[in-house]
Amino acid sequence: MPASAPTHPVIPELIRLLGPDAVLTDPQELRVYECDGFPIAKGLPTAVIFPRDTVQVAQAVGIITRHNLQVIPRGSGTGLAGGAVAYGSGVIVCTSRMTRIESIDLDNRVAVVQAGVLNTALSDAILHSGLRFSPDPSSQRASTIGGNAATNAGGINTLKHGVTTNHVLGVEFVTAQGEIVQTRATGLYDGVGPDLPALLCGSEGILGILTRIWCRLVPIPRHFRTMYAVFNDSQAACRSVADVIAAGLVPASMEMMDGQMVRVVEEAFHYGFPTDAQALLLIEIDGVERTLDGQLQQVVSICKHNGACDIQHCSDPTRRAELWSARKRAFGAIGRLARSYCTQDACLPRSALAKAIKEITEIGRRFGITLSNVFHAGDGNVHPILLFDEDNPDEVQNTLRCSEEILEYCITLGGTITGEHGVGVEKLHLMPKLFSPQTLRTFTDIKTALDPGHHINDGKLIPSDTLHIELMQPATPRSPGGAMVIG
Repeated sequence: MPASAPTHPVIPELIRLLGPDAVLTDPQELRVYECDGFPIAKGLPTAVIFPRDTVQVAQAVGIITRHNLQVIPRGSGTGLAGGAVAYGSGVIVCTSRMTRIESIDLDNRVAVVQAGVLNTALSDAILHSGLRFSPDPSSQRASTIGGNAATNAGGINTLKHGVTTNHVLGVEFVTAQGEIVQTRATGLYDGVGPDLPALLCGSEGILGILTRIWCRLVPIPRHFRTMYAVFNDSQAACRSVADVIAAGLVPASMEMMDGQMVRVVEEAFHYGFPTDAQALLLIEIDGVERTLDGQLQQVVSICKHNGACDIQHCSDPTRRAELWSARKRAFGAIGRLARSYCTQDACLPRSALAKAIKEITEIGRRFGITLSNVFHAGDGNVHPILLFDEDNPDEVQNTLRCSEEILEYCITLGGTITGEHGVGVEKLHLMPKLFSPQTLRTFTDIKTALDPGHHINDGKLIPSDTLHIELMQPATPRSPGGAMVIG
């Protein structure tokens, strides 16, 4: 910490607790933590701290809240809704040094990990066991399991195998009072009392800081068929998705890339995709070997019926890995198109996908914004990607307004504003369009029960009476990215 840097009274206490190497206060270093994967929402924290275990988290939280500061939980910062951004006066509690895999019980298929363990680190640790931790967000090489749980992250496997909450057996978390709560009574799954793990999963850090997770391990599918179908029309691809599910089939994964995304991925990584495609469906089925060829033929027939012009399939592990690598590297390839992008995250009835993709494209056109699409089509979870320049305040505001119109349109179709990225601050103003005042009060009552002073990540996920973040404002020197803090 530079000698000239202003020191908040909380900082010396945190340094005494954690050591100087675990407390950042230099303004230039804090810039690294001013946003997460949603670059429009920015705010500088008072400090960033790096505890190494639950006890240190609890002690640090007690210090921070005693100074009446906000506590902002953060893992790797790969979230896409501004949920890990500090507003007002706040200290980020970063779990990235809490990386111990504490135990792996293969017989009972449970792993106990600290919150900062990377998703792929657990996968690597059990690589030869025949088991896996199934949630697999595209950011899994960087995202932490604590962050996965806090946002109830999804991924490619979720259509058949479920999101993070379906694979969490228990959690340990720290409350705003600095108390440590463990939701498991024994080493075995107990199932006693209210389902606190489900309450904490997806709560986006507003109820407490997750510090330890009991992960359900499941067998890795041994038999699979992977295919892709190329279409000259994105709506035809969407109809195929709805028809596959309507036929009673539940693939492990059904992913879609539009024509622009196919071209970008192919030009960047050379997977052999046709660059004149308007849409590409990537589908995998897994299960009992003797049933797979029959299911595959059903899917192929549906895609052909909807006009697929090219269909390729394989059961070769190497080619399979290449195909899924193409899907997971798609977001990285977007940098070839624009300096900045905003990934939306609405979830729709699958039957509405074709109509929605057409209208979302039209909304983008009205706002003068280039859109690209890559999404979990089988879940109805659409990810229109809005391309813009975050250094241009007018483009930022235009992007926010376009995003709002897209989300409001999806609500009219019976959809919701998030499938896996969370609400954070990005979509907070739309919560009253989804929930009644009575429901929102119930959400607030739950937060108040666990966090009476509203010290932990206030102003995220649910509306707050004390802290309001307004993104739709012109950028000013006081508020990076156009965010205005009110209250």
